[in-house]
Amino acid sequence: MTITIRLSTEEERRLLERAAQSGQDVSSYIHRLIARDIEAPAAIDELLAPLRQQFEESGMSEDELDALVEDAREELWQEKQSGTGKMS
Repeated sequence: MTITIRLSTEEERRLLERAAQSGQDVSSYIHRLIARDIEAPAAIDELLAPLRQQFEESGMSEDELDALVEDAREELWQEKQSGTGKMS
C-alpha cells in the first residue's frame, strides 16, 4: 500500500531528525512507527487477558471492583500522608 501525507516544513524537519537519530531512513522509520501502533492494542489485550479472566471468574460486579480500587487508593494515600507507608 502506498500512502501520501502532507507535512508542514517543521513536521518534515522533525521527522527527518527523528529518523536520523534512530539510524533509519524516513520510510523505515515511519513503517516502524505504524507497525508498533498497530501491534500495541493486541499486546495490551494479551497482557490484560489474565486479569480480565480473574475478574470474570470472581463474580465481582464493576461497582464492587470500583469500590475495591477506591478503597486501596485511599488506604495508600492515608499511609503516604501519615508517613507509615512503604512508599517514599
